[in-house]
Amino acid sequence: MKSDTNTKGAWKVYLFSAVIALAVSLGVIQLNKQNEKENTGVTVVESVPGAHALYTKDNEGNIKPLDFTDTSEKVLDAVVHIKSTQTGSSYQNQGARELPDPFKEFFGDMFKGQSPEGTRSQPRVGTGSGVIINDKGYIVTNNHVIDNADEVEVTLYNNQSYKATVIGTDPTTDLALLQIKADNLKTMSLVNSDDVEVGEWVLAVGNPLGLNSTVTAGIVSAKARNIHINADKFAVESFIQTDAAINPGNSGGALVNLDGNLVGINTAIASTTGTYTGYGFAVPSNIVTKVVEDLLKYGNVQRGMLGVTIRTMDSNLAKEKDVDFTKGVWVEQVGEDSGADLAGIESGDIIISVNGKETATSPRLQEIIAGKRPGDKVTIVVNRNGKEKELDVELHNSQGGTNIIKKEDKEVFNLLGADFENVDNELGKKFGLDGAVQVTKLYPGKIKKETQMREGFIITHIDGKRVKDIDDVASALEGKKGGVMLEGIYEDGSKYYYAFGLDS
Repeated sequence: MKSDTNTKGAWKVYLFSAVIALAVSLGVIQLNKQNEKENTGVTVVESVPGAHALYTKDNEGNIKPLDFTDTSEKVLDAVVHIKSTQTGSSYQNQGARELPDPFKEFFGDMFKGQSPEGTRSQPRVGTGSGVIINDKGYIVTNNHVIDNADEVEVTLYNNQSYKATVIGTDPTTDLALLQIKADNLKTMSLVNSDDVEVGEWVLAVGNPLGLNSTVTAGIVSAKARNIHINADKFAVESFIQTDAAINPGNSGGALVNLDGNLVGINTAIASTTGTYTGYGFAVPSNIVTKVVEDLLKYGNVQRGMLGVTIRTMDSNLAKEKDVDFTKGVWVEQVGEDSGADLAGIESGDIIISVNGKETATSPRLQEIIAGKRPGDKVTIVVNRNGKEKELDVELHNSQGGTNIIKKEDKEVFNLLGADFENVDNELGKKFGLDGAVQVTKLYPGKIKKETQMREGFIITHIDGKRVKDIDDVASALEGKKGGVMLEGIYEDGSKYYYAFGLDS
């Protein structure tokens, strides 16, 4: 799905991860200046105490001012500080034709005579936040906090630090999943973000402006916001909007309800200054849950797609299209042979619900569909020429099929920090290869830290032995110690060698 609505107004929208060496601030949200109720003798009636009131009752039934100490105590241990360092990819030329010194003795003179191209710049360091979601050390954060990093370090509330492994990322929702090896971790539970109400109290927990373990309070000021900050082709934006104070460094931190449960991951801020003067936005926990489940089960996110271009209905659009106004989502175009097309959805239909859930805006429709996988079926109600019509739609993947596309799950690949795909026949024929493996994505790991490899590199040999598929790569590297030499080519035909150590 794609929404072609444009953001209006004077606000600027920012992603924050506080990139220090680059002087780039990428962080999150804004401050809620809470007006405290003065003691003016006003009687607090029985209906006031509750989850959203400024006053509540203690266990003895006494009325007392609402505070957030119990909630803060529950959540602080589960929110971590994240430092991402970029060292191995800061080059004028991203390729490497010269063997690093430690490997020259190991590989001898087989590549003698090649010269380096490019010099290393100073490391780039960025900071953000993350949330521990289970006792196996899995941590959710924003993709932009760790994107392009060579190393990721996680520091707990008790100041213990650990090197983190990137399990997977999803740029479409700006989420990433990390893991650390640690015991006795405090965790945070995710709840159904559909139950979050506008006006409900929430706390933002993170590490803003270099101030670790900071808690701020505010309310949910809106839901299903699309702020057009994610440039990914298949971006999903249906943010929870809050006025809790969030600043650079809060990215990837927790937005929690008063029970101390996670309702969102803080991601962006709308501000006139780049810091706390606007509104903040968090990825709803329902989207977080789906992304985490997919990364753990399949290795990548399985995105179900309707195959339509959409716009939120309003009076101006109704006038433009010469139709009676109906609250819902206008279908501008339907992709040929998409799930929507095969189910009978037509251009000019107004989608009013999916599986019984109202779709008053494009972001809300995107959020619901983002919770589904290819092959899932949904029941969609459309308004067509003033009459409601119910249609069953089977969702497709980005390639137009309904299959789950699973990534190879090999522990050594996590150590390398890379995703691999077998080279297709067309690319293989171009270089006369009867098989090879292409690096499709690089994460923090051995390759990024110790080499200058770029995404798209085609591996043909490992330590001089021919590799034809992903299983060959895994077999060559699993259990290996010492130096490794990768030989291959890029799609422009240039040949390169990359060396690194698996036990360094």
